[in-house]
Amino acid sequence: MMAAMSLARNTCAKLFYRNLTPCVWSIQKADYAKPAGVAGLGSKKAGKLGKLGPVVEKVVLPVETNPEKLVNFVCGSNVLKQGQDVQLKPDSEYPEWLWSLRQTKPAPLEEMDENSIQYWRRLRKLNIRRQSRLMKLRKY
Repeated sequence: MMAAMSLARNTCAKLFYRNLTPCVWSIQKADYAKPAGVAGLGSKKAGKLGKLGPVVEKVVLPVETNPEKLVNFVCGSNVLKQGQDVQLKPDSEYPEWLWSLRQTKPAPLEEMDENSIQYWRRLRKLNIRRQSRLMKLRKY
């Protein structure tokens, strides 16, 4: 045993003088500091901590329930602290094309014109979705 230790020390000494790098005889341990105010997951000092950190309180936003205001104003359009929401105008003051906008799902591919750019964009999008679904099924 003593012979093995003296041999290791002599070898280390030779390496030290050859390479000018010291040998490490002990195992280094990295102790990382915990962030201030955060205790471990299992500790009782944690207070209001969830599994991933402090629990965030949910903010309940006020909802407008006054029917007069809902009918006459665009609620939530005023982002400033002062002022009021935008008031709605009569239907006659808005352009005609506004009332002909499609409010349902987009038209199916069969109903679209093949010479339009929207048709080819939709076709590309559908093919990308189809290809990605097929690639999910593939086993590597």
